[in-house]
Amino acid sequence: MSRFRQLSLEEYSESGIDMSPLMDCVFILLIFFIVTTTFVEETGVEVDKPQAASAVRLEKTSILIALTDKGEVVYGGREIGVSGVQPLVKHMLQKEDVPVIIQADAASPSGLLVRIIDEAKLAGAIKVSVASRNTKS
Repeated sequence: MSRFRQLSLEEYSESGIDMSPLMDCVFILLIFFIVTTTFVEETGVEVDKPQAASAVRLEKTSILIALTDKGEVVYGGREIGVSGVQPLVKHMLQKEDVPVIIQADAASPSGLLVRIIDEAKLAGAIKVSVASRNTKS
């Protein structure tokens, strides 16, 4: 006598595992992680920020503009120059009212920093900040 019996087609199809609840869970988790993820766009260059005792953390969603020690104005890894700051900030502020953060190198020309701040304000930016290193940490 055989210990195993053959299943009929109806019994075999009913004995499978229903994967639809598992797929629903996976899709819900995927949507949750996509919605809660914050994307930060870096400037694309490394700058040596000056230290400041009064440094505070700002929001993650912001316009990051870098000013190198050679006087280059960089956004998203490409040089935009001082003349490119105002159109960039205007375009970004049309989507959402976000602060402008300038990551200026400690050896960068201060006159150029003032011009970048001025261009950002002329574009309509309400909050313009200069990034620095915190001396507390």
